[in-house]
Amino acid sequence: MSTRGSDRPLRADAQRNRQALLAKAREIFDAGEFFDLRFDDFARLAGVGTGTLYRHFPTREALAEAVYREEVVALCDRARRLLATSPPLEALAAFLRDFVDYLHEHHGLARTLATLMTTGSEALADGSRALEEAVTDLVAAAVEEGTVRGDVGAGAVMMALHGIGAAHDRPGWRAEADGVITLVLDGLVQGAQPSMPNDSPAR
Repeated sequence: MSTRGSDRPLRADAQRNRQALLAKAREIFDAGEFFDLRFDDFARLAGVGTGTLYRHFPTREALAEAVYREEVVALCDRARRLLATSPPLEALAAFLRDFVDYLHEHHGLARTLATLMTTGSEALADGSRALEEAVTDLVAAAVEEGTVRGDVGAGAVMMALHGIGAAHDRPGWRAEADGVITLVLDGLVQGAQPSMPNDSPAR
């Protein structure tokens, strides 16, 4: 769903204004001040007019969702790049640890999204599906390679990631999160058998 009310490409100046607003919103997320500012203040801090803010993002929630959509795209692109350049199990492990790094570096965004979850945001549902598809591709490739067991699906991995994100305020979260990822990977690898081509000669 477009936040602009039109799917036509933005002019170069309008695109710059939109990106300036998104960049400033990310800074404010990370500072944990997203809900402390008046919505109009985003325009002033981004160096654009109030009218420009409302043309691109009519509500605070629309701005938060736009940031989230771009972050999901970046994470999914990261998963595809890893799968294209690394062995499947290495790609899966790197992505899961990158995800923890992301949550650690952008904890303000995580808290904001947790608040938006109570509104039934369509963007959050779409993003969750996109991330699950990316994880599904990583897990499926590792299963096909024979380095990950085939009886555990991507859904279980996503549940672990959601749990890690939800527990972000726990003392010692980072070390515990890394430990959970290690447990997940150990569980996925345990008992994995190399896949055999269908036409392998009988021994």
